[in-house]
Amino acid sequence: MSTGDGTGGILSVLIPAVGGQGGGVLSEWIVEAASLDGYRVHGTSIPGVAQRTGSTTYYVELSADRAADDEPAFSLYPVPGALDVLVAPEFLEVGRMAEAGFVSPARTTVVCSTHRLYSIHEKIATGRAVYPREELEALARAASRRLVAFDALAVARERGTEVNAVLLGALAGSGALPIGADAFRKAIEARGVAVAANVTGFEVGLALAQGAVPASPSHAAAPARVPDVPAAFAADVAALPELVRPVVALALPRLVEYQDARYARGYLERLRPFLPQPRVAAIVARHLAIWLTYEDAVRVAQAKTRASRFARIRAEARAGDAEIEITDYLKPDLDEIWGVLPHRLVAPFAGWAQRRWPHGRPTLGQHVRTTTVSGFLRVWMLTWLKPLRPISWRAREELGRIDRWLEAVRRVAARDEELACEVGRLAQLVKGYGDVRRRLVGVFEAAVDVTLRASALEAARNTDAGLSTGLAARLRGLVLEGTEGEARAEALIEAVRARLEKSDLAGARGLLAD
Repeated sequence: MSTGDGTGGILSVLIPAVGGQGGGVLSEWIVEAASLDGYRVHGTSIPGVAQRTGSTTYYVELSADRAADDEPAFSLYPVPGALDVLVAPEFLEVGRMAEAGFVSPARTTVVCSTHRLYSIHEKIATGRAVYPREELEALARAASRRLVAFDALAVARERGTEVNAVLLGALAGSGALPIGADAFRKAIEARGVAVAANVTGFEVGLALAQGAVPASPSHAAAPARVPDVPAAFAADVAALPELVRPVVALALPRLVEYQDARYARGYLERLRPFLPQPRVAAIVARHLAIWLTYEDAVRVAQAKTRASRFARIRAEARAGDAEIEITDYLKPDLDEIWGVLPHRLVAPFAGWAQRRWPHGRPTLGQHVRTTTVSGFLRVWMLTWLKPLRPISWRAREELGRIDRWLEAVRRVAARDEELACEVGRLAQLVKGYGDVRRRLVGVFEAAVDVTLRASALEAARNTDAGLSTGLAARLRGLVLEGTEGEARAEALIEAVRARLEKSDLAGARGLLAD
């Protein structure tokens, strides 16, 4: 039985970590340090599943009484409510362990990094599904006896070390275990791997936990820098409504880099009709800029062959001057392959493919080593097709959809501003690649269509736009939940459409209320 006071009994330490976070090494350091400091100790691990669908838990117990004659009875598993120390290399693991009941406000010291590695459930949702950081912090403070938390990843990158070494120092500095700091240092040295870097990480973690040095502002996420507006567009941006100006200031450099200044001018022309209604214009400006910079083969090739990408990978791998090898896994489908070619050339083939494979196109899987001359050139030469983008098959398809969406927003904006905002926000559904994008575009177009039908019937009945506004918002929310939400949205579209065909506004409102 653990006492949790460091004076006797058994103290327990739980380390939940995913692949690559060094949880195993961290547990070994703790075991080695306890042994070097004269404590009887035992460590074990319970394998989890792949990456962020779960974690491997490392569990350590040590007898806090070095003078005891009896052999301690160590457990292989942590006991909910009886945990003395939780060391979490990533913030969500604190929430996982608190939810499982391991963390106790009467007993548990939590040492954790506040950076995030997103879980599978956070990544697969169509919309934003990231668990709120503020709620994690509130939970960590409420559930723990003491919380030692800072962005250990930022610290590690700043000092050229690893997160697990920084957290080891924070554990030592927390005083939650009776092990001396020197024993931890000797444990790092005993492993003989990256000793200098790991000792550096340990020392800074120790100082942070003891309050000897404050957490640097660089340990928090730096605010994104707003790009400079191209000089040719300065007067255009200055003339915009205040609510719209920041969005356009971000959009124009992106559009110029994506294609050219003429393309960015086209963006401003498409935005101009909405400027008398700044709320609507701000929403349209954001989604229009994102849609106009859709990801095609040229865009992917530019991203894959940028010098900054290779420099970033080299820095993250800490390769120094050593040779690195990068293999890009590409799987374009037929639409993506011919999407960058002139529309007149490929339109007949595209139409045939749509009839032949209406629910998905064949793909061409490729493994390209972009760190070789041949592999790099193979990808880089796709960027030469950039001048063809305005007349490409993909541009014809995307611009057609964009103009139909803008026309829908214009139509409803003349009647109700809130409805126009919601129809504008529906463009958030157009995202993804290949089959995913085709599926979401289908749902988007159906959502716009049924919203316009509802609006037309409301106008004919001289009623407010409550149904159409609520319908657009509800459909967007459902689709952004993921594939199950998409199915529910499609069912709602069909049900509402059937009611509207019978001019049954009351019935359609009832479906929305269910």
